[in-house]
Amino acid sequence: MTTAVNEHPRAARPSAARDRLVRTASALFYAEGVRAVGVDRVVAEARVTRATFYRHFPGKEDLVVAYLRAVDAVVREQAGPVPEGAAAAADWLRGLSGRLSQELCGSGFRGCPFINAAAEHPDATGPVRRAVQVHRRWLTDTVAGAFERSGHPDPAAAAQRWLVLRDGATVAGYLADPAAAAEALRAGVEELLAVR
Repeated sequence: MTTAVNEHPRAARPSAARDRLVRTASALFYAEGVRAVGVDRVVAEARVTRATFYRHFPGKEDLVVAYLRAVDAVVREQAGPVPEGAAAAADWLRGLSGRLSQELCGSGFRGCPFINAAAEHPDATGPVRRAVQVHRRWLTDTVAGAFERSGHPDPAAAAQRWLVLRDGATVAGYLADPAAAAEALRAGVEELLAVR
């Protein structure tokens, strides 16, 4: 049995062992890949027992969903709400894109954790892909709201273009020149914001 993925993820009951498992899994999954890291390794590095693991997660897939939800929560917190006013909304978009550009150029960057997880879980109806979809839907809707407030004539299309820019930048930042990817993202965002 696996954890259901809700539109608005609920916080699980606080537990130091659960938090340690998610933190450990997050670091390992991002650095080495979801499929490459087994439950035994997560349990050993989190310094918990297998029984403790299974008390919190019925299986590895549930841990992967918890990892993605944790990343989603951080992204939402860092993004914050879209402010009122065209100039403030445009600056919010620049800030969101700028944070991503900084990540692209940071040490240890391995691409987007959501794209990486989706690539390793081909079942589009499974819990991992549903967790990815929840994040991407929130991101697209929030960015569309920012484009709308900034005065863009077609905020939905602008948000889709922004998402493609973001996805491309995360892949190019990992596979090629991070600085060039960051600059392409910045320039693309400015072009989108200039449309009136």
